[in-house]
Amino acid sequence: MSSKYAVVDIFAGPGGLAEGFSSVLDSTGDRPFSIALSIEKETTAYSTLLLRSFLRLFGGNLPDNYYRFLNEGTAEPDWAELYPKEWAKVKEEAWQLELGVEDSADRLDARLDKIRDTNAGNVVLIGGPPCQAYSLVGRARNQGKEGYSPKEDRRHFLYEEYIRILRRLRPAAFVMENVKGMLSSSVDGKSRIFDGVLEDLRGDHRDSERYRLLALAPRLGRQLDVGRLEPKAVDFVIRSEDFGIPQARHRVIVVGIRGDLAQRIPDSSLGAWLDHRRSSVTIGSVLDGMPRLRSGLSKSADGDSEWRNVVLRAMAKVAEIDSGLPADQHLAFATRAAKYRACLAATNELPGREGKGVGIAAKCPAELRDWLIDTRLTTLPNHQARCHMESDLARYFYAAVYAEASGRSPKASDFPPDLAPAHQNWTSGKFADRFRVQLAGAPSTTVTSHISKDGHYFIHPDPLQCRSLSVREAARLQTFPDNYFFKGNRTQQYIQVGNAVPPLLARWIGEALSAILIETEHVGAGLSPEQNDNRKRLSHVA
Repeated sequence: MSSKYAVVDIFAGPGGLAEGFSSVLDSTGDRPFSIALSIEKETTAYSTLLLRSFLRLFGGNLPDNYYRFLNEGTAEPDWAELYPKEWAKVKEEAWQLELGVEDSADRLDARLDKIRDTNAGNVVLIGGPPCQAYSLVGRARNQGKEGYSPKEDRRHFLYEEYIRILRRLRPAAFVMENVKGMLSSSVDGKSRIFDGVLEDLRGDHRDSERYRLLALAPRLGRQLDVGRLEPKAVDFVIRSEDFGIPQARHRVIVVGIRGDLAQRIPDSSLGAWLDHRRSSVTIGSVLDGMPRLRSGLSKSADGDSEWRNVVLRAMAKVAEIDSGLPADQHLAFATRAAKYRACLAATNELPGREGKGVGIAAKCPAELRDWLIDTRLTTLPNHQARCHMESDLARYFYAAVYAEASGRSPKASDFPPDLAPAHQNWTSGKFADRFRVQLAGAPSTTVTSHISKDGHYFIHPDPLQCRSLSVREAARLQTFPDNYFFKGNRTQQYIQVGNAVPPLLARWIGEALSAILIETEHVGAGLSPEQNDNRKRLSHVA
């Protein structure tokens, strides 16, 4: 790729998009994207972002004292003291800043102007506004708030700051990510927000740069309908589980190419840029082989013997219960429950609440395994089990065994009365998946920030571990490399993981954008269609 692109990452969170983009290699082995600026306002997410941005300066050869910190659990080194030049550089790259606030605009605009002018227009803008106001769950919660007014919810309009930065930066290309709920979100019940977003992204305003909007994975492999100028709204939705991510995560990804470059792309070359990355990966492919953990006990002593006794009681209760399954499946359920109880009773040494060691399933695809695993790690960071109530342990065990016997997670209506929680809305049908076990033979459900609450939606598939997923397990489902350390307390770590873009998916998006930009460069240089096809193919292989 002849040009290098400076990347500006806004609403960066812990850095999922930047991690993927910075890892892209073109057909010559060069990195077409370098992160010039990342912006995040939340303190702990920014701390994670800052640390990872610092580590990227070492080009894959991370400092020895970073591995001592992870492997031995020592205090985190003072990076500014040990590496003053690198730390000063990264403080210029990663900013803690609240976007859309007037007193931050002057400083930010001066930096954006410098990035734009220094790189002669070879800039890429990436990021997505916070999505809580657009998500279906968030909208349901907001409707229940007394006096809530969508017009006064600032989160609805944070994308306007994205548009403001887009207009000022005038990048060669942009990537905007958001939740699928954005497609149907409206302010007054009539005006669909996404329609306005697309108008702004296209530059349908005076003095705005014009952009051509592309879908990277349109339905049926097409980019445009006959007679249409751009894809339909639903074509901007990318299903992560279709592209080798072990998670069913559906997100709106809009790619825009600046008009002067887009006019060099012939319609005949438009298509599904991510199709060559299509594959399916299961939860078991990334969680099997990880150090096993036992759950903790809340509101009681938490020693091994106490935990064993509590869980054995829970298992005995579940083994004798009527599962409600058809006869053949109930027999499998009861047999498995009794087997697991006998296995735990015979186990002399229980796993700890904090994992020791590393590991991944042999069936994990090689490309994903290489992305996740760091051979210099001797233990996995952020891999600790939470505490759970005794009654919830019985529900977790029931759900995990039920899934093994039936092939699905039980709904609230499937739970026997003896296991039903004392929730007023338990039988309302509104929260049918209040307790949901993840299925080892399928991609996980969407990892969201809600995992920070209690873990009931993210029960581990192994009945013997009887717990919810750890931060590291959630991070693997999000495809964060194992050496990616999350700062803050455990609740804050879960929120960071749940709100992030899967870094490996971000890499595939970056690869696709690299291929598109190659197309604009070499069509503009007068290469033949055959030469352009070859370059596009090589960029995909890279």
